[in-house]
Formats: sequence, C-alpha cells, structure tokens
Amino acid sequence: MAVTESAPAAPPATHTQTRPTDQGAEQATGQGTGQERGQGGEHEGILRRQSQRESAARTYARSLPIVPVRARGLTIEGADGRRYLDCLSGAGTLALGHNHPVVLEAIRKVLDSGAPLHVLDLATPLKDAFTSELFATLPGALADDARIQFCGPAGTDAVEAALKLVRTATGRSGLLAFTGAYHGMTAGALDASGGAADVRVTRLPYPQRYRCPFGAGGERGAELSARWTENLLDDPKSGVTTPAGMILEAVQGEGGVIPAPDDWMRRMRRITADRSIPLVVDEVQTGVGRTGAFWAVEHSGVVPDVMVLSKAIGGSLPLAVIVYRSELDVWEPGAHAGTFRGNQLAMAAGTATLAYVRENKLAERAGTLGARILGRLQGLAAAHPCVGDVRGRGLMIGVELVAPDAAGPDDSVPPPAPALALAVQQECLARGLIVELGGRHSAVVRLLPPLTLTDEQATAVLDRFADALAAAERAHTPHLPASRRATAPRNASGPSL
Repeated sequence: MAVTESAPAAPPATHTQTRPTDQGAEQATGQGTGQERGQGGEHEGILRRQSQRESAARTYARSLPIVPVRARGLTIEGADGRRYLDCLSGAGTLALGHNHPVVLEAIRKVLDSGAPLHVLDLATPLKDAFTSELFATLPGALADDARIQFCGPAGTDAVEAALKLVRTATGRSGLLAFTGAYHGMTAGALDASGGAADVRVTRLPYPQRYRCPFGAGGERGAELSARWTENLLDDPKSGVTTPAGMILEAVQGEGGVIPAPDDWMRRMRRITADRSIPLVVDEVQTGVGRTGAFWAVEHSGVVPDVMVLSKAIGGSLPLAVIVYRSELDVWEPGAHAGTFRGNQLAMAAGTATLAYVRENKLAERAGTLGARILGRLQGLAAAHPCVGDVRGRGLMIGVELVAPDAAGPDDSVPPPAPALALAVQQECLARGLIVELGGRHSAVVRLLPPLTLTDEQATAVLDRFADALAAAERAHTPHLPASRRATAPRNASGPSL
C-alpha cells in the first residue's frame, strides 16, 4: 500500500456537491457539501497531526486520507464536507452499515438502564441474550453441542484462543494452514497466515481458479490441492506429523477474495475427520450474512469443530468469540482469559445485528445482489483488458487488475498490476467511493458494502467504479490503441440491478 498523506483530490466537476433533502437519495449518491469549504482547514490539520503523531504502522489512513465526522448506512461525511460511499465497511465489520437505528437503540438501552459496562466474564442478561441469538444462527449440528469462549476484543485474539484450544485438546503442537491465509496480527495468528516463516505450521496450497498453484484451475486444481493434503498427512516420510488442527477461510479475504470450492471444503472436512484433526474455520470476515449465507460454511454444508467469530458479531463494536464442540472443552479455569472479554455494549449491539440480519433475510439478499454486481463487473472485464478476474461470494467481491502486455510466453495469466490497482483506488476516492486493496500483490480491488445496500446504491457504486477504472486505465496505458481502452457502456456492462 503506497504512502500518501495528502488530502483527497477534489471531486470531478460532473459530481455536483448538493445536500439532498431525501435521506435515501443522500445514501445512494453519497454527495453533499457539508457546511462549507471552511472546514477544509480543520480536515487538513487533523491529517497533518495524524501523520506527525501516529506510528508508521498505520494502514488505511495512508491510502484513504479522509477525516470521518458523521456516517449513516453506506455514507460517510468527512470533515471537509465531502460525502463518500463506504464499500470498506470497517473491513467487513459493519454488516448493517454505519449507525443503523437498531444498533443505536440497543446501545442507548444499555446506557440508559444503568447496567455495568465492564463485567469480566460474569454472567449478565446481555451476555445470555447474545449467546442465545448467536447459537440460533449456527449450524444446528454445532449449536446442539457447542461451547463458547469469549476472547479479547479482536478477531486475532479469537484465532489465538482457537489455536491454543486445539493444541490443548489434542496434546499436539503442529498446525495445517493455507497459502494466502490471513488470520490476524498477533504472533500465533501471523504464524498461520500466508507470510509467515520459521514456524510450526505446514503450509498447504489453497485452491485458486485464476492463479492455480498447479496450473490447472477449476475442479482439477481443487482436486490436486486435496490430494496433496492427503498425501502429506499419510506419507510417513513427508516430515509432517499429525497436527493439532487445520485452520482455513471459506473465502480468503485479504488473500484476494478467493472463495473455496464447496466440494473442496467438504473434502477438507473428510480429511480432517478421518484423521481426528480438529477443523477450525475462520469466519471473522465471512460471517453474519456476508457471503450470501449466515455463515460461509453453510454453502458447503461443512460443520467445523471450531468457528472463529468477530467483526460483524459485535454490531460495529469490538467482540470476538470461538464456538466449538463440547468435547474440545478441556480448558483449566483461567487457561485463556482477557480483561475486555465482557463488552456489554458490543453484546447488545451484536444481538440486535444478528437478529436483524436473520429476521430480514439479509444473507439471502446479499447472495442475490452480490450475483448481480458480479455480473455487472464481469461485463466491465470484457471491455477492459486490465481486469484479469472478477470473483467473490455474496457482498464480498474482488476485482483483480493485471498488466496484459507484460505477460510472458509461459504465463497462463498476466502478472498482477498493483500500481494500477492503487490508481483505481485513488480514482474511486476522488469520485466519493471508498474501496480497499488486497491480494498477494495488493492488485485486487475489494468491495465490502453493508448488507443493507439497496439496488440504487449498488448502481451508484458500480457507476463510480467504472468511471474510476476507465480513468486509471487511460493514465496507466496511454500507449494502447483506443480500441483496447474502450469502456463498456455503463448500462450494458452486465445484468441490470
């Protein structure tokens, strides 16, 4: 991710900054003036002080130099008065978008009730309600015999708990993880992620349709991945002893929005079950309806031994848990603790969010709308050689950008184009659209809109993305003939929304 500390460019002249009186129109367009440009000085000063005071480890603030001051639904308003359509959603945390009324009401009720906000791991009515609602959404075969461990407030804390749990329960130490994985930023979670080195983790090939590690792709590539895994575990000379567990993502998010094939997921479940290896599925980003099912494992029918949950389960506030089969519950008292594992506000907000997603069938809605968006993006791909692949599941979508003219004679697909992806992100920002980058080379533009996204809002998002893509492509490929830089007609680039 490139470093930039400057304020975002002014929007193109065609995007007039007027304050709509209709809230639905406001959220669909994301446009507005904010009170006046006099706020720009405050905005720039805040960004300057952030650059001077905060650590070099900051990430989103570098590529998204905005100062949010108000937000609702899909829309963020910055201190400079500009409005943005937020397709980052707190890295997938905001299932209902910003400041959804049911979430705000749940938080207000707690604050007005006089209930304690900090309770360690004591039982409370709020925790009981959250646990009951969560269990009602889980795969039945797990919920009927499950235990829940409340962890520290972040997803990476829950990953640490899951890895510790399976090691304690099995008495083994090794782990199986996958190339391209991302499980968090603490030491143990990083060990199981794709960039780790010199750790007690055996790395397995994750199936990829577009950049298949075996050069096969599709069902054949997934079959080879599964066969490699079986051979590694059964070969007495492989150097891999029976591990404590296998951890995987049903859709790799940071790895480039790569959905695992359902048959491959079922194969991993059989491989681990036949060898008494606990299967841990990381649903931190894929959970709560994001992929078109309440939990991503439901697409394949897989019931894992451990599910790692965070992000959306807290209704925008910090909360992380693991849910696991009762026979793994071998903890000694205090074996895994945390001062902030009893976040009462997050439990109330999470209960409201889980119930709202379930009652309003937002997972199904995400699946339907996501398929339409993918169709529109695939239409763009047909007109833009720089779009190598469009993929995703539900409202977890990725567009991989490539350099088609840089492909060698032995390349099955063109090399990734991270500089172009960054340019697309910045062109999106200039048009009032917030997107994120991911993938092995940061060449995948990621869309994670809230599950409350309307058809009108989706059209606005895709129109801005199409404009940004065309502008970035022109700037990065000026040598191409005009015929190769043509932009698909906005309303003819895929199924209508």
